[in-house]
Amino acid sequence: MSTPNKNELEQQISKGNKRKYFLESLSSKIFLACALLSVVSLLLIVGFVFYKGANPFITGGYSFIDFIFGSDWVPSEDKFGIFPMIVASVYATIGALVIGVPIGLLTAIFLAEIAPKSVAKIVSPAIQLLAGIPSVLYGVFGLAIIVPFLQNNLGLARGQSLIAVILVLAIMMLPTIVTVAETAIRAVPKTYREGSLALGVSQIGTIFKVVVPAAKSGIMTAVILGLGRALGETMAVILVAGNSLIIPTSLTDSIRPLTTNIALEMGYAAGTHQEMLFATGIVLFSFILILNFVLARITAKGAQ
Repeated sequence: MSTPNKNELEQQISKGNKRKYFLESLSSKIFLACALLSVVSLLLIVGFVFYKGANPFITGGYSFIDFIFGSDWVPSEDKFGIFPMIVASVYATIGALVIGVPIGLLTAIFLAEIAPKSVAKIVSPAIQLLAGIPSVLYGVFGLAIIVPFLQNNLGLARGQSLIAVILVLAIMMLPTIVTVAETAIRAVPKTYREGSLALGVSQIGTIFKVVVPAAKSGIMTAVILGLGRALGETMAVILVAGNSLIIPTSLTDSIRPLTTNIALEMGYAAGTHQEMLFATGIVLFSFILILNFVLARITAKGAQ
């Protein structure tokens, strides 16, 4: 067999290099196109929502202050006030955090620090599977189990209430909080634990005085993500909220959060009514934007 001469080898190497550079250039362009598509999609969605939602206040003569702080939502009478919905959304989110964060954090600590590997391998995937359950099924569970339980044990005329929303949202945010917090805790270097134990600190003391503070950035990220999940949830809340346009004064009051208002009425709304629903979306989007800003600040501070 004849061996290739020097020129043929150089030509083969040159062809190989050209092919490699072409594939690298093509890959970078594909990645750039995907990134631009994501950015453009976000800009189109945000731009459309703000265009539709701001129109009543710019050209329609409606007051944004009255929209935010008004207590009456009667589209047939041209009354659009979302303050009761804002209060309901805030109460439901805070209540879900009060219940979900301690349970989620303690579960993450148990899985990362205390549980045997055989137990963690079973419990951790089971919790992660909760994130894959459609939100409407959480609502069905709340409507079939939680609502009758509250109705029978609290003597309520109807169990659809703020407390039912809080319980459902607390269950829904658990997978996010547990998964992210567990990852953050496992990322703490083992030397931190070994040094603390070597100084005579107990395992529980090491966890709460060394490991958890070291993982606080990731834990706060888990809390913020869970907060966003609770604030933006719609389908599950529709089934257990009760749909009452009042400012809740107790946990047993029926409510209508912002997301529920949009989902219930967007299908048949038109004209100013539809634009006011888009304006409700702007308020909700603003809340989520603030949460993302807080998350970015917390993450940056933790990195420092």
